[in-house]
Amino acid sequence: MKAAVYYETGSPDVFRYEDVPDPTPGSSDILIKVEAVSIEGGDTLNRLQGDMSHLPHIVGYQCAGTVLEVGSDVTDFVVGDRVVTVGVDGSHAERRAVSTPFAWKIPDGVSTNDAACVPVPFGTADDCLFEFGHLQRGETVLIHAGAGGVGIAAIQLAKRSGARVFTTASSDEKLERLKELGADEGINYVTSDFVGESRRLTDGRGVDVIVDSVGGVTLQGSLDSLAYRGRCVSVGDAGRSVAERVDISKMRGNNQTLSGYFLGAELFLSPRPHALIAAHLDAIAQGELRVIVDRAFPLADAEEAHAYIESRKSFGRVLLIP
Repeated sequence: MKAAVYYETGSPDVFRYEDVPDPTPGSSDILIKVEAVSIEGGDTLNRLQGDMSHLPHIVGYQCAGTVLEVGSDVTDFVVGDRVVTVGVDGSHAERRAVSTPFAWKIPDGVSTNDAACVPVPFGTADDCLFEFGHLQRGETVLIHAGAGGVGIAAIQLAKRSGARVFTTASSDEKLERLKELGADEGINYVTSDFVGESRRLTDGRGVDVIVDSVGGVTLQGSLDSLAYRGRCVSVGDAGRSVAERVDISKMRGNNQTLSGYFLGAELFLSPRPHALIAAHLDAIAQGELRVIVDRAFPLADAEEAHAYIESRKSFGRVLLIP
């Protein structure tokens, strides 16, 4: 099969488009023909400086396609099923083998391209908001990086729950588009101080729940933006700035909470997120939630696709098509 591989971590130009052996499914695995790869933020970070489990390395959390083969112990999938899958790596290729707890059937009415964009962003957003953030109807929520995959999912889920939704983005154009998805207030972090704006928009009170996928210096600002008993969930380092020591001295007196979150741990340790993600796929099929795809690149152009994401010009998901 063909795959976008690399032999060392670094900038997007480390990618090579090469022939590699097809993956071999185990007894509890399915083998799929990959038809759409959603490039996740973690994919770009892993390519930049992550661990390489083998050489050449095939990066990638998430992809969708059609089942070609099922292992001897598999009973819930058959050849020909359309599925979306997640894994620690291996999405940037024409074939992928994955264990069935990390695969979902694609409902009728959901395109394979859209389904490829669902599990990681929507599962992460839902857990950050409700399982860890405990967001309630009528509360305020600030969602950083609103134009990214987790951001777009979180805005829709938070609005659907009855929250007042704030979001940050790098341009007024992006913020206007995010209002169409449910954002009540947009904060341009290039031209405005999001801490001051969060306080202004809440009459000085602060925000009840913050989903912070940016990290670095932004995380301290998120803590400074919290209301009394506010909850901040740290879910990534998309800003790529050096990790900062955060000052939590004011959190105790305000009964505030800072949580870390990683969907992969939940998927490995609990069956709960699997049903949650299946419900998101059904909601998309019913038109209750939307997937936004910005651009699609051929798999051979993985370098260009990763560079486009890192330019911060994208709005929504960027796909690779084998």
